[in-house]
Amino acid sequence: MVDRLLIGRKIAELERYLEQISEYKDISVKKYRKDWKIQRIIERTLHLMIELCIDIANHIISDRNLRMPTSYADTFRVLVEEGIIRTSLFKRLEKMAKFRNIIVHQYEQVEPEIVVSILKKNLKDFEEYKKAVLKVISE
Repeated sequence: MVDRLLIGRKIAELERYLEQISEYKDISVKKYRKDWKIQRIIERTLHLMIELCIDIANHIISDRNLRMPTSYADTFRVLVEEGIIRTSLFKRLEKMAKFRNIIVHQYEQVEPEIVVSILKKNLKDFEEYKKAVLKVISE
């Protein structure tokens, strides 16, 4: 059985990060570009949020003996294959996993426009994911 307490703690942490990063949701590209401290706060917080989502998914996958994912993005594909999340959410989370790789491994310079777009349009994806996870662990 999935460890509801563990996932509950991770959900609470995700909620805390969502609340913190929401302070920056109205930031302009210009302001983001100018302030390296804000860049670091936002990028690191997004990184932590994405990691939490991946970690939660891996707990569900392990608990249900689902197929092992081959990448961080594939972790979310397993959830959509099992009907845990919707395909539309998967596509957005898949992009987040790829964004995480850019941040962590510095494959390329993080584009300020992309980060600001995530803040303005995609924070709700974390809420949607949280709701899907809470539904699964309550079954």
